[in-house]
Amino acid sequence: MLPSPWPMVGDMLQPPWNARVYRNRHGRGTRTPMFGIRMPRYRTRTGMFDDMVAAQIRRLNDAWPELIRPLQFAVEDVPPSDPVPWQTEPNMTSQCFPASHGIPARVVLYRLPMQTEAPTKLELQLAIRDEVVSRVAELYGRRPEEIDPDWGM
Repeated sequence: MLPSPWPMVGDMLQPPWNARVYRNRHGRGTRTPMFGIRMPRYRTRTGMFDDMVAAQIRRLNDAWPELIRPLQFAVEDVPPSDPVPWQTEPNMTSQCFPASHGIPARVVLYRLPMQTEAPTKLELQLAIRDEVVSRVAELYGRRPEEIDPDWGM
């Protein structure tokens, strides 16, 4: 098994931009990023999408900790190519899976369809917010407006 290119911290893999120690290519000295971490090209589109999803989950967790804590959230690049037979209209931007047989309920967002539908960063943030809120509401059998009053605006 090949080692992961990302350093391990506890049980979770840390992306390279969150790693604390950088080494140069010979392993002797410390290595700093090529350009500042606040520069626009430092982050990839994938990393920015993950950060936007995490921000929405934190925001909802502050308001509804008893609803958000038992859920698992995931981001995948594209939806599966073969939808389940009982889905008449599959949603290509997100999907939720209810809890069953010891597996917690899950919300999965699909990055590429959401990025193609929302051309600007603000529209993408709003689309992520609406998808997360609507999927959480679907799992709990509530209206999205109960979870987030700003939903759909």
